Amino acid sequence: MNAAPMASAVAVPASLSTFIAFDFGMKRTGVAVGNRILGTAQPQASIVAQGDARFDHIALRLKEWQPDAIVIGVPYHPDGAAHENTARAKKFGRQLHGRFHLPVFEVDERYSTTEAIASGAKDADAASACIILEQFLRSLT
Repeated sequence: MNAAPMASAVAVPASLSTFIAFDFGMKRTGVAVGNRILGTAQPQASIVAQGDARFDHIALRLKEWQPDAIVIGVPYHPDGAAHENTARAKKFGRQLHGRFHLPVFEVDERYSTTEAIASGAKDADAASACIILEQFLRSLT
């Protein structure tokens, strides 16, 4: 089942090949890593922390994986309308860019968590981040 909306083609410089994705949540943040050469992503353990502690964990992941860019999932209502969590995710993306000085790309993440749960994922947030990143990788031009 691939209920996630199709991503529009994204023009990303070829020099950006390794990505880390985050599925932002108030309690947990899903994490996945991947690259454009293989076009695949692998889920990583979700981050269970808020505030500055969340960013400390993110800093460790960035040091470990050394990505060229960050991808974040941005949630919308089924009709495409923004809601409270849309603004939170966009703010999270701005914070990531400001703190870590990496390009940040947004992906419409509607249904990614539903898809992750339906697939039986043990860590639905990490699986959702993986779905978000693979959707992004498929959209690269």
